[in-house]
Amino acid sequence: MTLYSLLLHLFILIGPFAAGAIVIVNEQHPLPKTGNSIWNTQDDVQKALQDAEIIPTVIDDFLPSLLMNATWSSHHHTHADLGNTLEPSLLESAPSVKLMASKPTLWKKGVTYVIAMTDPDAPSRDDPKWSEFCHWIAIGVPTSSGISPTFSDEIMGYKPPSPPEKTGKHRYVLLAFAPANGTTEKLHLSRPSARKHWGYDVGNDGDKDTKGVREWAAENGLVPVGANFFYAQNKKH
Repeated sequence: MTLYSLLLHLFILIGPFAAGAIVIVNEQHPLPKTGNSIWNTQDDVQKALQDAEIIPTVIDDFLPSLLMNATWSSHHHTHADLGNTLEPSLLESAPSVKLMASKPTLWKKGVTYVIAMTDPDAPSRDDPKWSEFCHWIAIGVPTSSGISPTFSDEIMGYKPPSPPEKTGKHRYVLLAFAPANGTTEKLHLSRPSARKHWGYDVGNDGDKDTKGVREWAAENGLVPVGANFFYAQNKKH
């Protein structure tokens, strides 16, 4: 088994990182075999996004170059895992996000990575008139070692998932972005003017003309490089 294949199936180290930390990992720094969540392959991620209709509803089709894990410190086992269901009460603080590159050459020193979380099912999947709803935008820069965490600056503060009563399961999508031009300069990202529709005007037909993270990323010159997602719903179904 190659080092790459081995790393893709290693368990995540649940370290003492503060909420909202972004950890960058490359294959020169394998993760210890502890914890409960595992890295999935790029093909796994792409297929899961397609099956959940996140591709193309939320983002255009892409093959992730980075693998992503998001863990909430409120509970040791609370992590996004390509469509698992999480209890909203365990998601009150921003997650620690860990990214892994399949090969060191995919990293470019000094490039800023952007994490976003969006809900395309607001207020419900059957009636997405607020879609998409922006829950979080944060940034982080990998260190030269590729493994030290850097605490992310928030462009849009973290808003915990809080699906309304009787609206079924919501898809909460986490996306990692990088600048399309590969710049190492500081990014000057726009802040959405509102969480609903990511601040975009959708006219009078919001349920058919949803806007969100795809438009925001394009506006800011970002391309998707990684993704994960989970479901959450109100206890009063």
